[in-house]
Amino acid sequence: MSTHATASSGVQVCSLKRDTPQSIPANSPYTVIRFPFGAAESTDRFAMHQVEQPDGYTVTSWDTDDRSGLIWPSTAGWGTLYAMIQWEAGGYDELRDQFVRDPLGLTPSPNDTTATEHRPPSPGMQCWTKQWGLFVDPAVPLALRATHDDTVARKIVLAEFKLVIHEAA
Repeated sequence: MSTHATASSGVQVCSLKRDTPQSIPANSPYTVIRFPFGAAESTDRFAMHQVEQPDGYTVTSWDTDDRSGLIWPSTAGWGTLYAMIQWEAGGYDELRDQFVRDPLGLTPSPNDTTATEHRPPSPGMQCWTKQWGLFVDPAVPLALRATHDDTVARKIVLAEFKLVIHEAA
């Protein structure tokens, strides 16, 4: 059952923000960054980030369920993804982030990564932004993932994940 709002003309936007720390394990595989629902998120007028997801699954704990990191596009089109990640200071040699289609293997073509970046650290807190364009489909959720190579778990202290969908001819 779909929970998406009816499509309308113009761009469709989903803007998520996490301002509580999320721990990322030491030198781990990529971890989905999770985001709160409802009043705690920036905007979701087109129902792309809902507790009850389009495939019928219901998220009961946004802070522990990777599904809370999914944006389900409201319509097919040209999507522009934006992300902002702020890491606590640490003993990193490299920080990594990426956008991914279907990171949890929910569709026949799971885990298609794009815009993967490996970054050397700068002094102090690590603050990064990125954007990337791709075609999106309502049946294929999107996520932002991150990892690091420190020897201890480190926290993402602030993150934003946004999708803007433009009609494609």
